[in-house]
Amino acid sequence: MDLTTLRFAQPVFLWLLAALPPLVLLWIWQCARRRAAARCFRTARTVPLPERFVGVGELWFWLLVLVAMGAVSVGLARPHAVVDVVRTGGIDAVILLDGSASMRVRDARPDRWQRAVSWVRTFAETLSWRDDRVALGLFAHYAAPQLRLTRDPNALFFFLDHLAKAPPFRLEVDTTWDTNLEEGLYWGLRLVDKNEELYGPSANAKAFVVLTDGQAWSGNVSKSIAAANGRAISTYVIGVGTIDGGFVPEPGWPSGYVPAWADGGPVYSSLERSSLQEIALAGGGRYFELDREPDRTIALRIIQDVRSRSASTVREESTELYWRFLLAAAGALGLALIFARERPQLWWQTAAVAGGLITLVMLT
Repeated sequence: MDLTTLRFAQPVFLWLLAALPPLVLLWIWQCARRRAAARCFRTARTVPLPERFVGVGELWFWLLVLVAMGAVSVGLARPHAVVDVVRTGGIDAVILLDGSASMRVRDARPDRWQRAVSWVRTFAETLSWRDDRVALGLFAHYAAPQLRLTRDPNALFFFLDHLAKAPPFRLEVDTTWDTNLEEGLYWGLRLVDKNEELYGPSANAKAFVVLTDGQAWSGNVSKSIAAANGRAISTYVIGVGTIDGGFVPEPGWPSGYVPAWADGGPVYSSLERSSLQEIALAGGGRYFELDREPDRTIALRIIQDVRSRSASTVREESTELYWRFLLAAAGALGLALIFARERPQLWWQTAAVAGGLITLVMLT
């Protein structure tokens, strides 16, 4: 806080402080009288044991009342000052969901796709959404961007509600049976570029959060990872499924016709942990696996890791200080109760509390 910037919105109330010096002088005079009376008692009285006289005694009550009066007077003047506020930037998280056929395997409950969508919902609930932004994209052989970077959680939850049951890629289509992460990362970069084109560069740290089982890779993933690293975008990979795996559900072919590409029986899919770990390592992020840790723990680790790379900014803000003086006045009156012994003092205390409540009502 820079005290040279201290200002008062209503300085007329500072004139109330003019009443304090005479009252302080009166308090000092009373203290002197008390000490003189104590010396007189010590010299004029003979008692079997030495007498002890407590300092200023109950006069502490009146001193604390004077302190409270001064604090309230300054608070009524509405002081404010400029403070330096250090703020850490938010994060820009581009969530890339694998929507290929293998994500329908039921080795995760209820299946891999629904389990991944459930984690994304937990991730969204964990974000602060003050400076954080989220984008959403799906991919199989082709990518399907769903949502640009936004600070509106309702927009993300809208898409999650409509994608909760199954991915939009149909099992009857050949391209659904492929996992092209290169295409997904490419469109993730496009989402970031489009946001900068519309709103300019952001100080937020950026990250891709990929949820996939790693089955049936295609495309040059290393090329997309290098492009993301060149933009200071780290890649976090979350494995969905198990090593034991399961069979991909067979599509319902119309009229019983099975195309040549689908002939060969059920497809078995398992989590490709090693390849996913390599991608996370190359992307400068970390690898996680659902159901090995609580969903919120994974979300918090990613958020904290990404946020630690955000730029910190120092901004000057004007802050009101009157509540601090009112709090000091309330503390002084509370301490005064310790020294209150007579009924008039308790009435004074009650009046002071009532005046403080009225002051708070007026200020709010």
